[in-house]
Amino acid sequence: MEIKIPKEIRNYHENIFFGLNTRQFVCSLLALGAAVGLYFCLRPIVGAEQVGWMCILGAAPFAACGFFSYHGMTAEQLLWAWIKSEILSPKRLVFRSDCLYYQIMQPAMAEGCKRRHKKRANKTDKTQTETEESYEEK
Repeated sequence: MEIKIPKEIRNYHENIFFGLNTRQFVCSLLALGAAVGLYFCLRPIVGAEQVGWMCILGAAPFAACGFFSYHGMTAEQLLWAWIKSEILSPKRLVFRSDCLYYQIMQPAMAEGCKRRHKKRANKTDKTQTETEESYEEK
């Protein structure tokens, strides 16, 4: 007799019937109930072939919920997370960078810019006076 032990304990799923875990078994029963209910409700109204397709389409969401998993969440958990993020608390996310170094250095950078502007102004004044003097000499 061989007992399989998974490497990761969180990956263990108990099988109760036909190799299905409890969640899959319950969802399969719901899918079966939906298909039977649709069959008996739609049989007098629609033909046999159309009723069969409608039963399949009606039972598919219930069956899929039992086997669906996305990032470790079941279908219901994913649906609730989507409702919370998109309907209950939607917000527009805007990126604004926070640079601590820039905030600390901003006064020094502003002071440096003022000095540069003064130096440039002095240089342009000197060059203007030199050019004016050179024109006057000529």
